[in-house]
Amino acid sequence: MKALIAMSGGVDSSTAAFLMQQQGYDCAGCTMKLYTNEDAGLPEDGAAGTEGKSCCTLDDTEDARSVAFRLGMPFYVFNYTDEFRCRIIRDFAETYLQGQTPNPCINCNRYLKFGALLERARLLGYDKLVTGHYARIRFDGEKYHLLKGLDPAKDQSYVLYCLTQEQLACLDFPLGGLTKETVRQIAEAQGFINAHKRESQDICFVPDGDYARVIGAMTGSVPPPGDFVDLDGRVLGRHKGIIHYTIGQRKGLGLSLPAPLYVCRIDVEKNQVVLGPHEALFERKVTVRDVNWISGTVPQEPLSVQAKLRYRQPPAPATAYPLPDGSVRLVFEAPQRAVTPGQAAVLYDGEEVLGGGTIAAEPAGEKI
Repeated sequence: MKALIAMSGGVDSSTAAFLMQQQGYDCAGCTMKLYTNEDAGLPEDGAAGTEGKSCCTLDDTEDARSVAFRLGMPFYVFNYTDEFRCRIIRDFAETYLQGQTPNPCINCNRYLKFGALLERARLLGYDKLVTGHYARIRFDGEKYHLLKGLDPAKDQSYVLYCLTQEQLACLDFPLGGLTKETVRQIAEAQGFINAHKRESQDICFVPDGDYARVIGAMTGSVPPPGDFVDLDGRVLGRHKGIIHYTIGQRKGLGLSLPAPLYVCRIDVEKNQVVLGPHEALFERKVTVRDVNWISGTVPQEPLSVQAKLRYRQPPAPATAYPLPDGSVRLVFEAPQRAVTPGQAAVLYDGEEVLGGGTIAAEPAGEKI
């Protein structure tokens, strides 16, 4: 059996490569070249202060190559810069221009890692594509099930909701039953150069956090300043462009107000950022579009689920109502704070990921 290991240069994918070798697989490592400094709006020599904060850099590639060499594995670099620019960076920019907050890591998994790279692995004759995600795959004899990673602090099932039965049959997540501490111990015992490498924190193509620069570089324009308004439409001041704000934000508004106000809504047509008190952030009803059901079967009846609306948010009890257009209406038992269009809503049944989709933009829903 042959396995292609997607190696980011970090400790997780490096340890995954070692574990697959231990299972007897004939392994090769690969890294995806995803973007250039020009794509990210950076000068050719990069940006000061961004070292070690993002993944997919030249240093990361060399770290991955070093581990592959130590394991005696072939190592390849596959160029996906065109696909990444069109599928990920452009979508990132256009989503912000629509007043929403995107999650580019999910789209990268969907279109690049488990799309283009998985297809290449198949064409090259590999039986498995392996990543360092903290999640588990279980086969019951008929269908594949995606489960949370056993380490709750590292579980990454939220960003994998887009997987299908066909994809799960070709994937392996060997870290799903391990803790991060154990992974680092394994890497250290093998003498890997990245055994204690810190994790990337930022979006890979925005290593300095300047979203406006990337959006401008991709689209040629950024939204102009406009008005902050309250829930009744009264003007409170001027904002510097809608792409600088997200639902639930309080800091960085640049306003002097008698009481704290939060971003409750972004009105693209009016170029307004709507502010309100903390209690105005809560909603019970959420519409989810572009839904993927991992089982391949769309439920025909309302379904009791636990739903996550953010990566670090604990799942909350809700009822999922499948709609005729393929979307889902979620009704939570308790109101949820700062429901953000463009982010992912992921549905669970205990440890199992049922599926998920993208939170749709809509008028403010039911309030507490």
